[in-house]
Amino acid sequence: METVDYLRVARKRLSILIGLPVLAAVVAAAVVLLTPPQYAVTAYVAAPALVGGVAAQQYTGTQAANQFVAAFAAAATSPKVIDQVHDDTRIDRAAIRDAVVVKQVGASSQLTLTYTNSDRAAVGPVANSLTSRALTFLFASQVTVATQQVAAAEADVSAATKGISDWESENDVSQPDKLYQATLSEQSSLRQQQLSMAAVGNTKGSSAASDALEKGQKRLDSLGPKLPGYEALLAQRDAATSALAEARQGLQAARAQAGAADPDEVTSVGEISAPSKLSALVRTVPPVAGAGLLIAVLLIVLLEILARPSRTPAPHDS
Repeated sequence: METVDYLRVARKRLSILIGLPVLAAVVAAAVVLLTPPQYAVTAYVAAPALVGGVAAQQYTGTQAANQFVAAFAAAATSPKVIDQVHDDTRIDRAAIRDAVVVKQVGASSQLTLTYTNSDRAAVGPVANSLTSRALTFLFASQVTVATQQVAAAEADVSAATKGISDWESENDVSQPDKLYQATLSEQSSLRQQQLSMAAVGNTKGSSAASDALEKGQKRLDSLGPKLPGYEALLAQRDAATSALAEARQGLQAARAQAGAADPDEVTSVGEISAPSKLSALVRTVPPVAGAGLLIAVLLIVLLEILARPSRTPAPHDS
């Protein structure tokens, strides 16, 4: 086909060539104009004290910032946090979960949480509640766990201490390990005294020292077999005390992290914004009209092919 043929076809199908793109543009414009505006607000979370630093912190290492952002994004859309935000704002759960976008600011530990909704009055409260609840979910729960660990360690110390007290009451002796060591020292001193008195002919003093040595030996013989059990109880108490000290350090670190994640200190919410209808039309209508024009051209080509008469092969001469 030559150019004139294309022009002839275009004139013949002008209604399709113009009408279809115009119809597509009108429909797209109507959809844009009739769709309720979507209001958006962005909350910023800047908490550098939560990332890096000492090894006791929750997020350390070269991937700490990425891990923190990923954990925050997961927390912000977790069922528990969504339920809490729903209770705070009375916004439908799906409308909360499906309209949340969390992004990392560059390679830093800072992040943004953007929430979009057609209700202008809802976006600010939801963004505030999401950031607050997500931070609490990540860090306040650590305080709860650490507190439980401290309580369990304190119970172990109390049980070990009670075991020692019960042993001492049952055996009618207090601190037998120290008593055993004191008796050994006393026996050594009495032997020296006995030898000295015997050397100077002090028979009475030597006899008294001998009686004291005999009593001391009986005490040693009585305490000796009992010491292993008592020392095991002491070792159990020492281990429980050490575990309690570690648990208290963990609780202190968890409380420090929770303090560093205080939403009032580390979050801020920007201004509410709504996209311009004009900009939405500019972004939507031309591509849709172009797509309509392409479809119109393809449709015209198809109609022309179907309108062509089929050619019957000419008979060959014999």
